[in-house]
Amino acid sequence: MVALDLDGTLLTSDKNISKVNENVLKQIHHDGIKVVLCTGRPINAIWPYIEQLGLTGEDDYTITFNGALVVHNNDKQELFKQGMTKASFEPLFEYANQANGPLDILDFDRVYSIADLKNSMYQQQFKGNIEFVSRSFSDLGEDDLYSKGIVCDKPEVLDEFRIDMPVRVGQQYHIVRSQPQIMEFLAPKMDKTVGLKALLKHFGWNFNQLMAFGDSDNDLGMITHAEIGVAMKNGKEEIKAVSSVVTTDNDSDGVGQYLKSYFSIR
Repeated sequence: MVALDLDGTLLTSDKNISKVNENVLKQIHHDGIKVVLCTGRPINAIWPYIEQLGLTGEDDYTITFNGALVVHNNDKQELFKQGMTKASFEPLFEYANQANGPLDILDFDRVYSIADLKNSMYQQQFKGNIEFVSRSFSDLGEDDLYSKGIVCDKPEVLDEFRIDMPVRVGQQYHIVRSQPQIMEFLAPKMDKTVGLKALLKHFGWNFNQLMAFGDSDNDLGMITHAEIGVAMKNGKEEIKAVSSVVTTDNDSDGVGQYLKSYFSIR
């Protein structure tokens, strides 16, 4: 199984899949390798990429919401799902209110922009198809399941938001900086590894059958656990430090170049 982060990894800086990457991934997929996109976004938001790569067969799945939801591509059925309750986000909401920060909370279908707080930049940053709803924190469903919280602001503002965060708040979440302007708040042990473990188990496999590509904080788990963890040249130093190999950057067909070499593709 080949697991692929999107932004900064499979996608170029202008958010496209290069022809080299497309052709190589289509070839290994045709030859029986499972190709799995791993993203923090919902599947509808990345559907054009799934179609471009032809990942719509009976055995094709996608890891979404940074591991909290595994979706069967061709009928959108859920293989695995793990969420948090509204109560889980109360410490984050209180801190965002105190720090004059924005907050978006996602379930598995839409984004709730929390109206009590500073306006968020997330809707403008988000690329893809998902509904945004403005809602007060008090009006969120108490028993509903939510996938993650998002604080989206200028990078320097997020730096301060993280530095000033009380330890008791930070300990409630697995916090990842998926992009310079986006900080994600997941369940304490949630990352892409959780979804991949569920998917590998579905096929009767384990992490010895996994090759993973990534560049940023939310890829650290899968890069560490994979038999072959591949970091992008443009990736963070922490990712490179735990990877098996470093390939070329995302604008130089890093994914395709490494796969061509590994699978001896001409």
